[in-house]
Amino acid sequence: MNIKDIVNRDIVNLTNCESEPIHIPGSIQPHGFLLGIKKGDSRIEFCSANSAEYMGIGPEKVLGKDISEIFAEEQASRFLLYTSEEVIDTAKPFVFELNGTSFNTTVHQSGGNVIMELEPFPDGTLHLPNLYTQTRNFVSIMEKSSGLLDLCQEIADETRSITGYDRVMIYRFDEQYNGEVIAESRREDLVSFANQKYPHTDIPAQARELYIRNPLRMIADISYTPVPLLTIDDSAEKGNHSLDLSLSILRSVSPMHIEYLKNMGVGATLTISLLQNQKLWGLIACHHYAPKVLPHYTRLSALLQGHFLTSQIAVREVAEEYNIGEEVDKALVDALALLHETENFMEASHQSSSLLKLANASGAAIYYEGRLYTNGVVPSEAELLDLFRFLSNAYPNQTFETDNLSDVYPDAKGISKYAAGVVYHSMLSGENDGIIWLRQERIETINWAGNPDKAILPNEDGVRLSPRKSFELWMEIVKDKSAPWRKSEINAASSFSYALQKHINYRVIRTQEDQNRTLNEELRLANKELSNLNWISTHDLKEPLRKIQIFASKVLDREDPDLSVQVKDSVERMRFAAEKMQLLIEDILAYSKAGTMEKTFLLTDLNDVMRNVVSELQDTIDEKGATLHADKLPTLEIIPFQVHQLFVNLISNALKFIKTDERPDIRITTDVVDAADIPAEKTALGRYHAIAFHDNGIGFEAEYENRIFDIFQRLHPAHKYPGTGIGLAICKKIMENHAGFIGARSVFGEGSVFTIYFPVA
Repeated sequence: MNIKDIVNRDIVNLTNCESEPIHIPGSIQPHGFLLGIKKGDSRIEFCSANSAEYMGIGPEKVLGKDISEIFAEEQASRFLLYTSEEVIDTAKPFVFELNGTSFNTTVHQSGGNVIMELEPFPDGTLHLPNLYTQTRNFVSIMEKSSGLLDLCQEIADETRSITGYDRVMIYRFDEQYNGEVIAESRREDLVSFANQKYPHTDIPAQARELYIRNPLRMIADISYTPVPLLTIDDSAEKGNHSLDLSLSILRSVSPMHIEYLKNMGVGATLTISLLQNQKLWGLIACHHYAPKVLPHYTRLSALLQGHFLTSQIAVREVAEEYNIGEEVDKALVDALALLHETENFMEASHQSSSLLKLANASGAAIYYEGRLYTNGVVPSEAELLDLFRFLSNAYPNQTFETDNLSDVYPDAKGISKYAAGVVYHSMLSGENDGIIWLRQERIETINWAGNPDKAILPNEDGVRLSPRKSFELWMEIVKDKSAPWRKSEINAASSFSYALQKHINYRVIRTQEDQNRTLNEELRLANKELSNLNWISTHDLKEPLRKIQIFASKVLDREDPDLSVQVKDSVERMRFAAEKMQLLIEDILAYSKAGTMEKTFLLTDLNDVMRNVVSELQDTIDEKGATLHADKLPTLEIIPFQVHQLFVNLISNALKFIKTDERPDIRITTDVVDAADIPAEKTALGRYHAIAFHDNGIGFEAEYENRIFDIFQRLHPAHKYPGTGIGLAICKKIMENHAGFIGARSVFGEGSVFTIYFPVA
């Protein structure tokens, strides 16, 4: 039987350090031993090289054997029953007895394998924790701690008391995964690491991922020699023999991390993950300056401390945010009240402290309609205008917030003492209009545990990486940054900006309403004057015209023999002009009535309307020798007298505009069409009854198809085709009253088609 190890011997170098496969090292730490069996089987497939030290049996006599051949049959049967459960209780390990030694056996599944990690009891007892006492202590801590940092300090003290490590730190990550020690409990002779920062490179991405998957990690002796994992070398099987040890407590550690800890002078560690929303919030990091094996149940007690703290992180952070949010909301209410109660809020913003408090800002500025309104500590007017111009172009119709304006705005360094951080909201009222809250620069000294730029260094060979050897305090001064904006402050600024925009819109609408009210009053007066003109047209002008016509006729009839030809011609012209003027007045009155008279719609059969129109025009039809054919027309909701006028005008035009020595031929057709079929009418919707009047008249040029419906528009000389040019304008007005349309198409010299469109239903 050939045995081979599965140790991962890939060398960590400058190009692959971020992808080091630390979850498959192929080796373990020596404070226990490991066995691996196939899931659903009891044959041992993997064995650590140190099995003889704990069992007295070497790997060559373990691999390939059934576990019942290694352990007592009764224990093996109970173990197989234990592993057959759907969820294995990792908190309560299985206990094997071998050669008088008890082994805590933690079990987990890794792919298709069941991993057994066996650790001897340090003193032969289980060391079960007193969970009641531990929980009671935590409740007491929770009640007396005033904030999250106080709670973290208490947890650090309690964890050190439980575990006995020389140093226990609570380590919190920022957004870039740089870590900061926010609480520490230590031996009095040790130098404090409190408030020191560690760069994100200290814990690479793949290590952070493992901390999420496995919340507890122990290194019992930094100077340990890794123990290889062995398996049977079956050349017939070409599968991958690597073993995923992500959930293993004995998993061997990256050589880089071991070197890092040695450089710190640490002898043993325990790390507990603190998670929030499936993200790594921080760690409980325990350091000992000598080797230290922590028993299983003591580890669980420490892990319970991590669970206690994790349960409170969100609660405490929300509580702190809530307290700030209450103050912010109060300032927001005051600012909104001032906004609605003050006629000119822009001027009042100079004195409003609530405008600053609602975002905890040191300054604020509003740019509106070419004017700048400021509050608090702000840059000069020219610098503010440049900033508004930049933000308006970079973030049009958007919001933007940052605690490091110099990252996006080239000129920010010159104004950082006023505006290192900003919250910006654009406004739609005009170019560059907007509102900005400003926060002053907060010069911060960061205490790094060693130079973060030298966190990872090439070794002397220039290829292999080494972690830094110096952890001496390295101070970095950060400038051009403000305190970060809290969510409650950003939300309050958004709420106020929205209210301000509504307030501006309301004022614009109110101004527009005032203007419309003035225009409506002017329109009312104009309509009143037009009504007076209509009265004059119908009464005061008609009577003088009638008298002119009567006296002209009398002169021609009574004085005819005594009048010269010249006088007769002048009087005749005067009488004709008076008749023409009277006809024009009547047409203007008809056009005015078409738009102003009460519109009463009745369900009417258009065939009845057509019969009445033909009867009214019968004399002209007979005189012209005209023929008229009409399809059956629909029954519609119409204003009867207006549609009667419409039909009269259209048929009269067909009778009037006829070629010399030709008899009029008029055809009236009907159809139902879609809105898209109505030419040049973009506002049409739905379906329409189309009634077309075809004639064989003189027609007109295509360029007049739209102009022909304008008032007083005439295409032919008055002496040849009499009229005022108002008839078709009246037709258009009548169709507008019926929410319909009228259109015309013609070929000059061949006739015309006028189509009216009534909406269906």
